[in-house]
Order: sequence, then structure tokens, then C-alpha cells
Amino acid sequence: MSTAYTNIRPALDASEAMTLPQQYYTDPAHFQREMEAIHFDMWLCAGRTNQIPNAGDYFTRRVANASVIIVRDEQGGIRAFHNVCRHRGTQLCKQESGSFSGSIQCGYHAWTYKLDGGLLRAPHMEKVEGFCEADYPLNHVAAEVWDGHIFINLSAHPIPFSEHLAGLDQKFRPWRMEELQMVERRVYHLKANWKLVIQNYSECLHCPIVHPLLQKQSHYMSGDNEPPQPTYLGGRMDLRDGVKSLTMDGNSIRCALPGLSSADERHVYYYCLLPNFFLNLHPDYMLTFTMWPKAADQTEIVCEWHFHPDEIAKPGFNPNDAIEFWDITNKQDWELSDLAQAGISSKGYQPGPYSNREELLLALDRFVLERTQGRK
Repeated sequence: MSTAYTNIRPALDASEAMTLPQQYYTDPAHFQREMEAIHFDMWLCAGRTNQIPNAGDYFTRRVANASVIIVRDEQGGIRAFHNVCRHRGTQLCKQESGSFSGSIQCGYHAWTYKLDGGLLRAPHMEKVEGFCEADYPLNHVAAEVWDGHIFINLSAHPIPFSEHLAGLDQKFRPWRMEELQMVERRVYHLKANWKLVIQNYSECLHCPIVHPLLQKQSHYMSGDNEPPQPTYLGGRMDLRDGVKSLTMDGNSIRCALPGLSSADERHVYYYCLLPNFFLNLHPDYMLTFTMWPKAADQTEIVCEWHFHPDEIAKPGFNPNDAIEFWDITNKQDWELSDLAQAGISSKGYQPGPYSNREELLLALDRFVLERTQGRK
């Protein structure tokens, strides 16, 4: 092995670095505690601004038992609201995406809201003393935008979005992600706990066994992890000599993204902005994953491939080399996550020791423990 790939990370004591007990992956009550303590409290990536280019365009996202409408308002801003009418609680939107014609109307009793959430009309309320339209706007959900990524936060008192990004906005500014355009979306349904998906994403010790194509183009012990942060886990890996990008053959006729340094053209960055956003930054494209836990053992993942518009406009543009590469790799990972869930759910499971190269996995466990302990 090359000295560049020698394991020089700090040693761990096995007794202090064990996987979590079974109930953290199988117990519905614990799953709900995690939703309350983590997903209902932190910033979640919901999608991209170019999904809703015009005023009135919207899409919806479900976070456990919460449904959220994300819409572009008349001034071009991004708004988010609970998908619940203020009259009798009826769900406003049953479609996953669409466009409002200037207002949002409940299909039950025609209460009608402006695109900024304010109540515009409330039929048959004229003889209700003390009723005032201004008192019944749609329930607001915090929304922010980072380089084209839309984030929402269901907490009544969310931390400032800048604290959640914790410097990643500056670190990844050269990729100019807001300029990139999605060309492919695939949705995967896993029979696995959401934490297992993050843990699989956060290590590559399995790559020589499970991902021969990835291992051929990027050595599994190349690069390094960034020290775990309160809101994100991540690191980079290096492309092997002669490899231009992660594609089916390791080549790419696409130009590198404008603004990248020569060093960044030789790396692929893998970051998980907790708890639901995976960001893979390649020299010539961006791959994103948004992860939506459905139950203790069910997770939906939306995967999207994004390219620079100048490359998309070129005759013969074909993104399939990157799409096929990651679809193959994704399915290998999802199978591993499903198998991990099956094993942990079985009677024979007992917590086991982490490697010192699995420090991001241990950090995720500690993150979950810190946020959920003491909650009922």
C-alpha cells in the first residue's frame, strides 16, 4: 500500500466506540423521538429553486406527519407553509407539484390565501364577531436558500441558517451551484433506517468489496475526512491518475465547472449536511440526495444529477455516463443499507466495535444520542 493511504487516524478504544443498540433502528417510538428532536428542529434540504421558476409554482414535501408547501411568491421569494387550511384543518394541496393561479384556495370551503400566506377571503365568516382575516394566515415554515438549494425548518425557533451551514457556503462557493441545472431525478425506496443510510454514505471501507467501479477510479483510502461538525459530516476522495471524473469509464468530454482550482478538479467531495442532505461535488457535475424517513425501517431518497448549462447546451450533450455510474453505485449502497437493517432487526444483533476509520459514523451516533436523550 502506498504511504499516502496509510491509516494514520487516531486510535479508538473499542469499549467507547460501539454501534447503537437495536431499538435505535427498529422502535417506532424512538423513531418519533428522532423526528421531534432532529428533523422537526433542524434545517432540511427540500429541493431546488429551479423547480419553482415562476410566481405561484409550488411543490410539497412530507416530513413524518408534517406536510409542507414550498412556493414562489409574487415578488420572486421562496415561501413555505404547513399544508393545512386554517378553517377546519383540511389539506390544501394533494398534488406533489403544480402552479397556483395567483392564490391558494382550499377545496373544502374556499378559504383563499395569498402567495405570501395571508388570508385573502373567508366565505361565510361575515357574521362571526371578532373574526379578522389577518389573524388566520397559513402557518409559516422557515425557508432559506443556499446556492439554489431550498431549505426549510419546522421549528418555532430555528437556529440562524448561517449557523447550520457553518462555513460550507464559503467552502463550496467555487462550484457556483446555483447555476447548475438538473437533468435527471430518480427516487429510491429503502427498507432501512435513515441513520444507516448516512453511515453507509460516510465511509468507503466497503468500496473494494461492493463498488469495484468506484474503487477502480478512486482509491477507497484516498483523501481524508473533515473533523465532524455539529451540523455536518464530510470529506473528500481523490481521483486516480488518468481519471477525469466519476463516470462509467472514468473519462468525461465535459469541461470542469467554471471557477474550480486545478486541485479541486482532482477531488470528489462527499458531505452530509445533517440530517437529510447529501452533496457530491465532482469536477464536472453535482449529485444531490435528499433523504426522507418514512418509518423506523423505511426511507425515501430523491437523487438528482445537475450539470452546467453551457455543457447542456452543447450538441451531443449526454449525461448518461455519470447517471449510470451513480445509479449502479446507489443501488449497491441501498442493498447494503437494507441488509444492515435486516441484520440489526434480527434476534442475533449485538452492538459491535467501530474501526478508527469510521469516526464519522461514531460522530453520527453521538449526535443522535445528544439530541434524543431525555426525550420521551
